[in-house]
Amino acid sequence: MKRSRLKFSRYYPLLRQQLRQRTRRQILLASSVGLSLLLISISILVLIDPKNPLGLTSWVVLLPQQIMGRRNPKDTTVLKLASQSPEERVAQLEAIAIGPKSLNRGRARYLLAVDAIAGQQGREALRWLDKLEWEYPVLAGHIVLKRAQAYQFTGDKAQAQQAWQELLQRYGNQPVAAEALYAFLSDDSPYRKPEKESIAPKYASTIWSFEQPWLAKIQQMYDFSAEEPKYWERALKNYPSHPRIIELIQQKLKDQPNQPELMLLLARYTFDQPGVTLVLDQLVSNYGKSVDDKNRAIIQPKDWEAIALAYWKDRKYAQASAAYGNAKPLPKHSYLGARALQYAQKPRAAKLAYKKMVEEFPDAKETALAYLQLAELEPPIDKIPYLDQVIDRFPDRAAEALLAKAKTLEQLKSPNAAEQAYQLLIDNYSNSDAAADYRWQMAQEAAQNGDILTAWHNVQPILKDNPHSLIARRAGFWSGKWATQLGRKQEAEAAFKQVITNHIQSYYAWRSAVQLGWDVGDFTTLRQSSLTLNWPTVRPELPVGSAALKELYQLGQDQDAWSLWQGEFQTRLKPTVPQQFTDGLFRLAMGEYLKGISEVETLEDRETSQEQEQYQKIRKKPAYWQALYPFPYLEIIETESKQRNINPLLVISLIRQESRFEANITSVAGAMGLMQMLPSTAAWVGKSINFNDYKLDNPNDNIKLGTWFLAHSHRVYKDNSAFAIASYNAGQGNVGKWLKENEPIDLDEFVETIPFSETRNYVKQVLGNYWNYLRLYNPEVGQQLVDFFAQE
Repeated sequence: MKRSRLKFSRYYPLLRQQLRQRTRRQILLASSVGLSLLLISISILVLIDPKNPLGLTSWVVLLPQQIMGRRNPKDTTVLKLASQSPEERVAQLEAIAIGPKSLNRGRARYLLAVDAIAGQQGREALRWLDKLEWEYPVLAGHIVLKRAQAYQFTGDKAQAQQAWQELLQRYGNQPVAAEALYAFLSDDSPYRKPEKESIAPKYASTIWSFEQPWLAKIQQMYDFSAEEPKYWERALKNYPSHPRIIELIQQKLKDQPNQPELMLLLARYTFDQPGVTLVLDQLVSNYGKSVDDKNRAIIQPKDWEAIALAYWKDRKYAQASAAYGNAKPLPKHSYLGARALQYAQKPRAAKLAYKKMVEEFPDAKETALAYLQLAELEPPIDKIPYLDQVIDRFPDRAAEALLAKAKTLEQLKSPNAAEQAYQLLIDNYSNSDAAADYRWQMAQEAAQNGDILTAWHNVQPILKDNPHSLIARRAGFWSGKWATQLGRKQEAEAAFKQVITNHIQSYYAWRSAVQLGWDVGDFTTLRQSSLTLNWPTVRPELPVGSAALKELYQLGQDQDAWSLWQGEFQTRLKPTVPQQFTDGLFRLAMGEYLKGISEVETLEDRETSQEQEQYQKIRKKPAYWQALYPFPYLEIIETESKQRNINPLLVISLIRQESRFEANITSVAGAMGLMQMLPSTAAWVGKSINFNDYKLDNPNDNIKLGTWFLAHSHRVYKDNSAFAIASYNAGQGNVGKWLKENEPIDLDEFVETIPFSETRNYVKQVLGNYWNYLRLYNPEVGQQLVDFFAQE
């Protein structure tokens, strides 16, 4: 049985008295309903009926579960189809779309409409969009957006214009309305000069011909112009960072360049985009010292900070330093201004800036960094006074300064003084990273001299006092290796387990798992490992953002979600931890893998206790690790890996290290594309496999060539992945030379003693990537880790 609903009659012509009486009744009814809502939590949804020629409002009384479309957040049926192509999912979506009302039905209808629009099938899209906002209100604004786009494909300009108008007028406070404003105001808008006639007159003769006052009101309703200042002002107030608003700002500046208020908006919201510094050059040059009619600086200190960051990201360090000089006088800004001069290869100016900074902010935490940088800029004989300042006044940085002082004293041929500094470091700052680094250095020297027992003893304080430091992962693994050589099996097992527990994501956790006998592949078995891989089919829910944003993201509507996120994300200069993580997820979704991975990786650098707490909370979620180790180009990687008989995780791990999945990246050496193929190597591989018509910036071509070459490198070295991966980076000639000089050799020692530091780190990074992909996407290893942590 259908629930009754109250609404205005859509088409029947009413006389004025009848309309007045009905209006009074509806006001009374609305008041009664409003009172009832307070008691029984019934909701009223106000919508515009797109088929109503007068655009009158429909009032629909709905229960809460109807507004959410009987929402079951655990039902991910449609979400699992989001990553499929339109052709793959159409049958399943249609079956759901004609089923009973539910959240899934709303999602299915929306995706079918989106797919139809992508195929330029406007009428098919309109069929699925018909009244959809009534049952799927979370995306009501975007449904109107899709309706406007669908009408455009049908060629019905009037209906498209009406839909755009509805979007702007009814959802004007939401960032999605920026799409309508752009549709009306962009340089190439077909609606830029709307006709004077309104829609209402064509109904006047049949409906309203005898009601001239009402006709005048309706005429006024339809005398719409997007160029009214109120729409632009509302956009600048509520969603100035939306990409459509940014585009309109850029167009306005192109027509009238002398608009500093618009330039400032670009500084605030596009400081990380290419080319923005060209606009900022004009802003700084023309308005850097200007004031407004109230004698206030046109460029405020907070804007100078954004300008400085934009110059910094564009590597225009001298301009960045000048901008920081005009920002709010804070220790951070003073330090960054000096640091920028250092990067700009202006050491004398940098030293003066550092010295000024320490005078103005003698007790700030950044002052310790300034002293350390001053020491770096001075010859050894002049370093010590700056380092002593840090040691005496800044306990958080004292250990770092002590280590630098000890090394400086060694350079100055003062071994006794250096030894005293080292001892002071060990005695007073045993749990510092600097002490851990020194102890590891001592352990390495002992091991190189064949004194394994001393080496093992030297690393024990690291594992006790500083188990979470970066060096502890390496020290812990080698503690286990050395303990094994010494016959201390229990200590060895404990060391390997500690590495896995404290540094699960590291290369050394994989090496420790191998030593514990886990079935995770080894240097000589990785190539042909047969693995079950389970890739996620449903995206995680975003930690921040509107309900519409979260819904669009999970539906895989990346472009619309990205635009909405940019409109909502206005604290870009100082994002919160959840905001930065969300922005990283969107960068990945948009194919900006380098930026996305970097944003997620650098979450661990947050400094305050509250930020660290938020980071640790995010770090515990699978979405965090999946963001760090994404799996784009999966289909072609799996296809080529199968053809070349090589583990697909090796291929994807190498791509992550080589290019961060950026298809158009080129190295300084000229290597190109996802797998960073040199043109000469690519030509040789292409000739070898009779594949000559390729482009290295084409992902499929690059992966085809690179996968063959990686498999070839494995064949050369009898499927030894350590040698093959080193060869991929340094070349077969160098690897052959190293093996000739050092055979026979323990493979862990081979990796640690690779002469090229770049190649040494490269091998660890690629194989560390392999381990992370394995533990995240292989169910057997994943379960083994669950069992392991349950026992610890």
